Amino acid sequence: MAGSSVKKAAVQRGVGVALWRQIADEIRTGLARGTMCDHEGRLPPESDLAARFGVNRHTVRAAIAALSHEGVVHSIQGRGTFARRRQKLVYPIRERTRFSTGLEQQARDRQIQLLEHAREEAMTDLASALGLRPGDPVVRIETLGTADGVPVSRATSWFSETRFPDIAAVFARNNSVTAALREFGVNDYLRASTSIEARHADEVDTRDLRLSPGAIVILTRAVNVDPAGAPIQFSLTRFPADRVELLV
Repeated sequence: MAGSSVKKAAVQRGVGVALWRQIADEIRTGLARGTMCDHEGRLPPESDLAARFGVNRHTVRAAIAALSHEGVVHSIQGRGTFARRRQKLVYPIRERTRFSTGLEQQARDRQIQLLEHAREEAMTDLASALGLRPGDPVVRIETLGTADGVPVSRATSWFSETRFPDIAAVFARNNSVTAALREFGVNDYLRASTSIEARHADEVDTRDLRLSPGAIVILTRAVNVDPAGAPIQFSLTRFPADRVELLV
């Protein structure tokens, strides 16, 4: 078995990250690399994993339970724990990045749901990204994107309230950023910049994306502009790393 012959992996105690969470991350990484399971996709027994990580079986069991909740692995009575073999969605980051069209060949049903919205004052960094002055009014929109009923993105977007008044209500009516912007006369928009990083999911992302604590999300920071080059949207979007691969 691939996982049982690998050298003992180190986990760190006293660093503020639970041992089971560190082990879950190690198993997740090993599955992605193909080093944590045999040719059938079966993980090593709990006893082997416990020896490998230098912990008791209860800690390993907690890690596997978290991965099972996340949908990364599943257990078959009498046979063991297996990796779920499912292909990641590929989400393209392009000059024109759209949620629905980006996944149209990979999922039959693609939806964006408005979770909440609020009026805020733009802080310095946000104001700079949107070409506003600090303190100018903005609208924050929280959305959840699903593909065939599975959560694949959790986004926070800001728009100038002066240019896009009531955009939250318009979005709720259309369930589409593109359609909402069109009602304000923006018939096209372009991606001006995107930065990408990986981090652990926070409590909100864990809940809304149906992840286990400690799961990894890919975070993008993006600015969209209208055809004249004026910033219209700043967004922070989180994608579950086990479900989505970004193609830049």
